[in-house]
Amino acid sequence: MVADQILCVERTHPDSLVIVLGDFNKGNHTHVLPKYRQHIKCPTREENILDHCYTTVRDAYHAVPRAALGLSDHVMVHLIPAYRQKLKLCKPVVRTSRKWTSVAVEDLQSCLDSTDWDVFRTATNSLDEYTEAVTSYISFCEDCCVPSCTRVSFNNDKPWFTAKLRRLRLDKAEAFRSGDKDRLKEAKYKFSKAVKKAKQRYSEKLQHQFSANNSASVWRGLKQITSFKPKVSHSTNDRRLANDLNNFYCRFDGQWVGPDTIPLNTSQQRVFPDTIPRDTSQQLQLQCITSTSPTLKVPPSTPTSVTTLSINEEDVNRLFRRQNPRKAAGPDAVSPSSLKHCADQLSPVFTDIFNTSLETCHVPACFKTSTIIPVPKKPRTTGLNDFRPVALTSVVMKSFERLVLSHLKDITDPLLDPLQFAYRANRCVDDAVNLALHYILQHLDSAGTYARILFVDFSSAFNTIIPALLQEKLSQLCVPDSTCRWITDFLSDRKQHVKLGKDFSDSQTISTGSPQGYVLSPLLFSLYTNSCTSSHQSVKLLKFVDDTSLIGLISDVDESAYRSEADHLVKWCKQNNLELSALKTVEMVVDFRRNSAPPAQLPLPRTRADCSHILHHHLVRC
Repeated sequence: MVADQILCVERTHPDSLVIVLGDFNKGNHTHVLPKYRQHIKCPTREENILDHCYTTVRDAYHAVPRAALGLSDHVMVHLIPAYRQKLKLCKPVVRTSRKWTSVAVEDLQSCLDSTDWDVFRTATNSLDEYTEAVTSYISFCEDCCVPSCTRVSFNNDKPWFTAKLRRLRLDKAEAFRSGDKDRLKEAKYKFSKAVKKAKQRYSEKLQHQFSANNSASVWRGLKQITSFKPKVSHSTNDRRLANDLNNFYCRFDGQWVGPDTIPLNTSQQRVFPDTIPRDTSQQLQLQCITSTSPTLKVPPSTPTSVTTLSINEEDVNRLFRRQNPRKAAGPDAVSPSSLKHCADQLSPVFTDIFNTSLETCHVPACFKTSTIIPVPKKPRTTGLNDFRPVALTSVVMKSFERLVLSHLKDITDPLLDPLQFAYRANRCVDDAVNLALHYILQHLDSAGTYARILFVDFSSAFNTIIPALLQEKLSQLCVPDSTCRWITDFLSDRKQHVKLGKDFSDSQTISTGSPQGYVLSPLLFSLYTNSCTSSHQSVKLLKFVDDTSLIGLISDVDESAYRSEADHLVKWCKQNNLELSALKTVEMVVDFRRNSAPPAQLPLPRTRADCSHILHHHLVRC
């Protein structure tokens, strides 16, 4: 009977909240009303809960017993809404930023124009001190010339509420306090008119994001509409977690001891100049370069002499002017806005620092310092491996890296593996996918054929690069020796610490890997794996930076070439300190033959092969 009455009310008022109150004695209506929740948990008569309150909202009310009214034998129940205002759910966020007005930019430019940069060079004894003095002075001038403003953001702030509306709201409040009715009326009219225009512009902006052929723009619009903010659960002791993450990210440093049972040929050891520091880990890495390292066959037409890199002031000025002022400053505290607005004043001194660094084959220590920002890979993190390390480095060093990147691409592009599709002119990841499909479909047109595709995933690929091995590989690619030694120094003796919220971990020095966030990291990894190729015509090894696919085109059930290349890939990874990810390395089998037996799994180390057959009726032939 009660359920029928509630159903009738729901149909009559479908958009209303239905609250069922009453003295139900000891009756339990949770089975009759499965969608409703009972909120009264306190005794209402002696030790019994006889009065109930049902709603469809979970944890909508908190029941508190009060004194009975008159001679009633039931206590009075005070239902307090458990809902908390959106404003009170989160604390306000206080942000401090620079206010780059035209006056502040002119003051900073005048300050840097009157600076004699030769004083910094003559007063310091090393490149590290010279660079540290210059960057500290630029940060000091920015603090003195550019004012800072503090803004408090609340949880219920509207995205369309602009700075102009904020000023109009303050004008309206001031007019109200003055008591002038005409002024208040005019301020109200201006404020309401500006609100309508701001909402209209914001609506047009969202419509443009959805209509644009850009998935990132669409996702950004969805997050703005739904106010989506990912919640990251951190430990109660964030500093301890930051130290644990920093130790986890440095776990590859000094672990590699090279292939066993291979004697070291002293004639093949490379001699490093005194400008490059050599610690114990670098000496250990240097001893691991052996005669079994794959060598690259250089075509006869390749020139034997390559000009060394020299930085021009015009190129530095051009890169500084292209800086994004919304990006964060690196550990050296030089902001992109300073480089953008004062490119003419700063490009001469940094050009001198860049050329000095290339001549001495030494990278300043402040340029190699990085702040690791752990980015969660999934909403709920369960371990240290669920955080992706992204390095926040010096903005000046990023510009320096881009100049070196262009130089490396010009030298190594003719010698790169033709099946490496990253950092190649007029090539992209779509070309790699299309070429893989072409190989497979063309092979399957013949009778008695099938294909096996091994999708290889490396565990922390960029963090396992050995600088000494990379230097040897770069020399084989005709990279100048000075550039090779500069890159080795760039990857060695790097100081890093992890920032987690407002907490910082202890700093550690690492000489292995090239962290994510460096401009040179993807290209260096491509050059590091350039010698990993296939020697059989029926096996193709396609690469896009660290994404690698081994395609075996098998005929007459002869898998010897495919298995040989897979075994060679495992051995090559072991020799070059690359570790296969056991959970992400999978295999797919494409087989259209009738009555085909399941293929035997590859003897890969701790690899879970997911063998999936693509049936004939799943494909449509054109």
